[in-house]
Amino acid sequence: MKSTWVAVALARKIRRKPVKIWFNDQPVVLFRTSQGVQAMLDRCPHRFAPLSEGWVTGDAIACPYHGWEFGQQGICRKIPGHIGDLPTIRVKSYAATEADGVVFIADGQPDDPPHTHPVAEGDIIIHHATNHSNSTLPDTAENILDATHTHYIHKGFLRGLNNKRFTVQVAVTGGPGWVEACYTGEDQQQGIVTKLLEGTRTKSIGRFRYPGIVELEYWSDKGITLGAAFHLRQSRPGLVDGIGFSVGPRNGGLGHIKGWLFKPFLHIGMHQDRQILKSALDNKPDDPKVKPVIGPLDFLREDIARIINGELPRAAETPRQIEMEL
Repeated sequence: MKSTWVAVALARKIRRKPVKIWFNDQPVVLFRTSQGVQAMLDRCPHRFAPLSEGWVTGDAIACPYHGWEFGQQGICRKIPGHIGDLPTIRVKSYAATEADGVVFIADGQPDDPPHTHPVAEGDIIIHHATNHSNSTLPDTAENILDATHTHYIHKGFLRGLNNKRFTVQVAVTGGPGWVEACYTGEDQQQGIVTKLLEGTRTKSIGRFRYPGIVELEYWSDKGITLGAAFHLRQSRPGLVDGIGFSVGPRNGGLGHIKGWLFKPFLHIGMHQDRQILKSALDNKPDDPKVKPVIGPLDFLREDIARIINGELPRAAETPRQIEMEL
């Protein structure tokens, strides 16, 4: 499992004032200097005070307790009052970079730049969103990719303005670090969002990528009409943080109008999902031997778990064709 970039914050939110986030159940401080965004363990090694309560000075961050300063690679560069050579002291640092308006960090140095969203080319508009769910990473990822809950949790919103359902063909494929389901046969979701914002659909794709990226693509006969990517991380036990991209063609001013209309719908949908995910987590039995049932339409669940664990998804070796109603 190689070092991988993980989205942790919107770039516009990171200025010289330190910001605390959680990464792999560890507190991390983010701050901006002339060298770009810096990321360090949010814990001064002296007395464990949070560096996020300190301040940025030059290209370093100062601890609020005794003023110790930590610069590039977390190396201590100043101990106020000390005369002579500094002892070798450092705070754990993380690689940090920015892409498409988002800050990414990594424990190590990844070989490749961050993957942001599925719309790689063309004149596009990007909108961002943040989200926090009381859940687990596999449950949150599957919830976004699960088409069958939309009739109930998002009734009338994404699907279910009427009782009409479509017979849909689903192709499940995968490879190292990814699995996807491609849906054909549903020319348009029967919900207010798609009625307003989407035309005739030829296919839709839901995809999961390592370490926690969920992608959605909606296609017409003219190409992709909307793409979305949700970068999820299990920041703490029972808490999943996410950074979302909504991406679409500019189409003159039409893309801006659609983006403006889509944003409130996105927040409503995320709120509905947060509620049911929290309810499910709170209602989960304490007995670790009791596992959730994998139903016949949960065709991505097991492969999502395998990818998170660094394993090859079964769909990489055994692609499947499934017929269902949506």
